[in-house]
Amino acid sequence: MDLFRTKSVEQSIQDSDEKGHGLKRSLTTWDLMIMGVAVAVGAGIFSVGAQAAAFNAGPAVTISFVLAAITCALAIMCYAEFATAIPVAGSAYVFTYATMGELLAWIIGWNLILELLMAAAVIAKFWGVYLADLFSALDLAVPAEISLLGLNLTWGPLLIVAVFTAVLIYGTKLSARVNSVFTVIKIGIVLFVIVVGFFYVSPENYTPFVPASQPAAASGGWAEQPFLSFLSGASPAAFGFTGIISGAALVFFAFIGFDVVATSAEEVKNPSRTLPRGIFAGLAVVSVLYILVTLVVTGMVPYTELGASGAPSLATAFQLVGADWAAGIISLGSLIGLTTVIMVLLMGLARVIFALSRDGLLPRGLSRTSDRHGTPARTQVLCGVVVALLAGFTQVEVLAEMINIGTLTAFITVSLGIIVLRRKRPDLTPAFRVPFGKVIPLASAALCLYLMFNLATITWLFFAGWLVVGFAIYFAYGYRHSRLRVEQRTAV
Repeated sequence: MDLFRTKSVEQSIQDSDEKGHGLKRSLTTWDLMIMGVAVAVGAGIFSVGAQAAAFNAGPAVTISFVLAAITCALAIMCYAEFATAIPVAGSAYVFTYATMGELLAWIIGWNLILELLMAAAVIAKFWGVYLADLFSALDLAVPAEISLLGLNLTWGPLLIVAVFTAVLIYGTKLSARVNSVFTVIKIGIVLFVIVVGFFYVSPENYTPFVPASQPAAASGGWAEQPFLSFLSGASPAAFGFTGIISGAALVFFAFIGFDVVATSAEEVKNPSRTLPRGIFAGLAVVSVLYILVTLVVTGMVPYTELGASGAPSLATAFQLVGADWAAGIISLGSLIGLTTVIMVLLMGLARVIFALSRDGLLPRGLSRTSDRHGTPARTQVLCGVVVALLAGFTQVEVLAEMINIGTLTAFITVSLGIIVLRRKRPDLTPAFRVPFGKVIPLASAALCLYLMFNLATITWLFFAGWLVVGFAIYFAYGYRHSRLRVEQRTAV
């Protein structure tokens, strides 16, 4: 049983030209940059920074964001080298298949499905919440839920998922244009909020910049404490150095999505130049915006007052300084911000399933592309239906941390995969190459692993269950239907 057979770079590229199973190249550097900004600048910019400041790091949450951005940047370098060497759909899954073998590639693909499925469903759910908040602010009596066949249905997520599923089916270029319009609008709103917020900043709120460490407030017992604390027996702590690291693990959610950009490699014009430029430009914009927002939030009001509110957000900071008028603008910004995130995640999810299907690890019919639009229409519909059902009928938001652990697993594998690729294929000359030899890939893997161990223990338990299901599907279907296995057996 050859579980670690690898798929050559040349074969991956050749498969992308297969008639009826390939994607059209239509995206530019601008499209990729906007895609990265669109998926990273969502509701998180209005909430996650305030929450990390209130309960984890205080004003030092800015350092948490810097650490998360550095970790993401190191991993994204590895993604950029892989993507220019193997410019096909599938991102970390394809890269792992070329370096570490089919079984691990399947697990990474399965984890990418976890990341993108959970992220799309959770954010679609939040989109419905923000839509209801906007209706409330406008004094419109529109119910957020309706009863359908005896079940409570949150209709907002179904609406937004259905709309963008249709847009994505029609074509990637059209999706990119819609994405650009929404993203430029939401960046404008974010900048407006930042500029106004700085007029309310009081320097004394930054003191102490790193609050003294203290025992973390008890919430969910052992299940909610960081996995590292659970393993070591140490008592969970908030603030201080531990708080900064815990904050970084929490706000890392803000940087998910740059691996989604890599899944579009097969749809990019001139990928050797476009991919690195688009990915790094997007990461730079996002990092600056997040750091500015956290400086505003922690400078407007003391972090202790944010914590006292229970569920702090950027709107909370404005309300505490008497600028209630800003809440409506922030609600609108959050709604627009989430809109583009959902679209990019739906696209990324379909592309990962498309890649797994093209290799036979999932039914081949899921990799069939439309003759008219060149998109995997049936897969896009399937993704839209599953995401809409999860967001509309379940409390999927309780699994939000699953997004982070899926992303970090992929980051670790890609980082280590660069070292393997260079050793196995020294003849490859990708347009972008990670500098300093093995140092950056190893540092990236170590930082990502450390952040993973700072996620909640319950997240690791759910993750273990997801992996068990993944192994079961692979051995029940993927192993027997793998195109690579079938071709190797036929050749013999």
